[in-house]
Amino acid sequence: MNRNDENIKMKPATVAAAPNQAGEAPARRDPLWWVERRVWTEAMLTRLASGESADQVWFALWDKTYAPANLQSAFHKVWQNGGSAGADAQTVAHFGRRAEEELQRLHEQLRDGTYRPQPVRRAWIPKPGSNEKRPLGIPAVRDRIVQGALRHVLEPIFETDFAEHSYGFRPGCGAKDALRRVDTLLKAGHDWVVDADLKSYFDTIPHDRLMTLLQERVADGRVLALVKSFLRAGVLEEAKGWKPTECGTPQGGVISPLLANLYLNPLDHQMAAAGWEMVRYADDFVILCRSESEAQGALDAVRQWVSEAGLTLHPDKTRVVNASQPGGFDFLGYHFERGLKWPRAKSLKKLRERVSEQTARTDGRSFKAIVSGVNRTLRGWYGYFQHSQANVFASVDGYVRRRLRSLLEKRRGHTRQGLGEAHRRWPNEWFARRGLLSLAAEHEWTRTIVRLRTH
Repeated sequence: MNRNDENIKMKPATVAAAPNQAGEAPARRDPLWWVERRVWTEAMLTRLASGESADQVWFALWDKTYAPANLQSAFHKVWQNGGSAGADAQTVAHFGRRAEEELQRLHEQLRDGTYRPQPVRRAWIPKPGSNEKRPLGIPAVRDRIVQGALRHVLEPIFETDFAEHSYGFRPGCGAKDALRRVDTLLKAGHDWVVDADLKSYFDTIPHDRLMTLLQERVADGRVLALVKSFLRAGVLEEAKGWKPTECGTPQGGVISPLLANLYLNPLDHQMAAAGWEMVRYADDFVILCRSESEAQGALDAVRQWVSEAGLTLHPDKTRVVNASQPGGFDFLGYHFERGLKWPRAKSLKKLRERVSEQTARTDGRSFKAIVSGVNRTLRGWYGYFQHSQANVFASVDGYVRRRLRSLLEKRRGHTRQGLGEAHRRWPNEWFARRGLLSLAAEHEWTRTIVRLRTH
């Protein structure tokens, strides 16, 4: 690329990048529909799709990383995702107002070797359904863009070798796919489950071993140096200042999910080679077996691998359980037990907390506006938990109506909490006529549609 080509002007923020192939049905027939075509040439794609690609080492990736079209595409995704400002306090909107200049500056800094990532701003966010908090790393907007461009280059290389049973943060995969696989294995008699928990996984990944895995497939020293610069940028926390990062890849970074999957990939393949049915979503995984001895053997193998990899299994959250007996196990928000599944306790608690926030007795909005907000929450929650036992939905409906009755009582000047007389004054049908979503009715309708399609 010559200097004139390098100085091609960036598109302004108001101009959308090319459509993501993920939303185009015809492209789904292409196994590489998700690859950034402005980075990967047809020759590269042909090589990537060949049967030899899993053993190939890739050179000369640096110019593709800082290419203007790649940075523009990465910025478009950062713009869509939004998010908070990083350590430099620059917001996505502020960057977007000068996107052309800012992207050109990033391009030049990367090309000239003067680019340096800023420390990641550390924030602590609540764990769902818990009083505990977990660290979230928020890179600066400019660093999120560069990480996105880097991911466009690296992800296709490693995706060719990722295990089929790894579902987290991968193109065309999701939590529902992992849940369906668990459901299938349980129905096939894999009742003994290794329920594993990696302690602070994202924050404890050893940098040297992670870089070794990267070097097995990537031989471009400048690309590797850029990855390492992100890993070693440190964190900046209010009132505590800057701290170095000797290990880990902060949750919140654009490149972190790919690196986290890469580090656990050897474990995925070891489990598959041994014949154990492992289902993994990022750092959350279970291994489903047909017998207690098989499950214990799998757990022993995981313990050994984790220890050698410099990681730690949570001693109180890692166990072997018989899913056909009372007790069961939790996975990706669901609780599995005795052939049934329903939202785990933390998932229900989180929903109730959200509904409670939206139905405060002192809320001055119109009742119609409150119902509209609650409906959005319920629809989103149902979309994920619709495969639960039917009694769950009636219970949620009852809780929502009690909250609304309590609000209505307050507006009448009463202190009652939505029971007794309030139930007679505002029966279930009253809420239905005002558009309140009933999850029990929605679930019954879904079941009816499924029955009609299967007959």
